[in-house]
Amino acid sequence: MNILVLGGGGREDAITWALAKSPRADRLYVAPGNGGTDAVAQNVAGLNPEDANAVLAFVREHAIDLVVIGPEAPLVAGVADVLREAGVATFGPDAQGALLEGSKTYSKEFMQANGIPTARYGSFTNLDEALAYVRELGAPIVVKADGLAAGKGVVVADDLETAEDAVRSCFDGAFGDAGSTVLIEECLTGPECSLLAFVSNGKAHCMTTAQDHKRAFDGDRGPNTGGMGVYSPVPIVTPEELAAMHQIMETAAAATARAPFAHDYRGVLYGGFMLTPEGPKIIEFNARFGDPETQVVLPRLETDLVDIMMAVAEGRPDDIVLRWSEQWAVCVVLASEGYPGSYEKGKVILGVDEAEAIEGVTVFHAGTAKNYDEELVTAGGRVLNVVALGDSFDEAREKAYEACDYINFEGKQFRTDIGKKAAAGRTAWE
Repeated sequence: MNILVLGGGGREDAITWALAKSPRADRLYVAPGNGGTDAVAQNVAGLNPEDANAVLAFVREHAIDLVVIGPEAPLVAGVADVLREAGVATFGPDAQGALLEGSKTYSKEFMQANGIPTARYGSFTNLDEALAYVRELGAPIVVKADGLAAGKGVVVADDLETAEDAVRSCFDGAFGDAGSTVLIEECLTGPECSLLAFVSNGKAHCMTTAQDHKRAFDGDRGPNTGGMGVYSPVPIVTPEELAAMHQIMETAAAATARAPFAHDYRGVLYGGFMLTPEGPKIIEFNARFGDPETQVVLPRLETDLVDIMMAVAEGRPDDIVLRWSEQWAVCVVLASEGYPGSYEKGKVILGVDEAEAIEGVTVFHAGTAKNYDEELVTAGGRVLNVVALGDSFDEAREKAYEACDYINFEGKQFRTDIGKKAAAGRTAWE
């Protein structure tokens, strides 16, 4: 099979890596790709993943059998709709399904209509009304830009002044059109946890749990980021909580195939959960693989990913079988100095091969490129995802950090406490 993966981040490198392990994978293309994807695929730097007609032309010219859409923006732009209408097997929901991520207000309405537990909220297009609701709910409180903001449009405010500043920032254009509508939520308490599912024809096949670290610095301090590290499985989740999370994902998947929210949903549904004292509640849905959750989930997947994605794309959910490794996976994100704010690019990266020489370690590329001398250089905020598999949580953590020490580039920054809190047990969140 010839396969095209759309995207160029760490998630797409992990997806391409997993697809390449399949005996069914012949030619693999990644558009635009990055400095690491070219190790297992051909990068197509000039192809815009959000240009549906250009993607379709490439598919026809290169006899592509399956298109895998990685990021949220092409999904919201309706690329899957155009490809499916042309008869192309496509992994990724249609534009309406992608609204579960593309509009937080739409997603909340979806949850409310289907009895999915979530935080109390209000949605506003007027500054004064939004500020009044903030004062009504009181702090702590959560302020979110309604649209896509690359994981950075969320502020958890501990006081009213911070919340009001966040609301004004959205309406002042800090997130462009994404902030023209603002969602304000009560602040839930408890550990966060992700559960992703392959969804097709209203059926969900849940993956293994993962837990991301959103804040930039150790101790969960600093601004929110796209994710600074992650591990799988999540040891603090109880069997009862896991069963409830599975039920929520199955309810949501069934609702995607039923009016009034009927979608052509064939792809991944990402459930972002808060493990509250009242039970698991949904913080958000995403319409694609998480990043960096994918980088620890797929290395633990033992089933052929091409088989799974084709079954999803062709609407054959009953043919999906998932098998998981018993090993633990830990991922540490190496970022550019200044991230998630401004940062410089073009810093030469050394030591990746040495890191991958450690048994069980894989380095997925996120913000990397090749310079004119074919040297690997930084090209983004989150640069590399250092992933280690181990027979225990501690072994996986130790391997990941050992590998991080081998990799060097000017301004390298990373959190030193990925997984530390979970290793201490549930009481670490109390």
